[in-house]
Amino acid sequence: MTEAFFKGPLGKKVCIKCNTDDTIGNLKKLMIAHTGTGWNNIILKKWYMILKHHVSLGNNEIHNGMNLELYYQLNRILSPYSSLSSHPHPPH
Repeated sequence: MTEAFFKGPLGKKVCIKCNTDDTIGNLKKLMIAHTGTGWNNIILKKWYMILKHHVSLGNNEIHNGMNLELYYQLNRILSPYSSLSSHPHPPH
């Protein structure tokens, strides 16, 4: 059993218990109870490296008591007709 730590949305240190053969995706799904966001909007980093959701904790060398950095991804899909488009009106 491994304990991974991260800072929650209010700055409080949160502990998640999981196995080393669990994937990062499984860890994210355990974290949503503390963060209140969807697991696909969470980005986990270890130092400068973004952790991929399909790789296990053991393969990422995440050991007992390790701190992970938590970031949120904003999913914004820009259509060609959005207000950020260079054209004020849609083409005809």
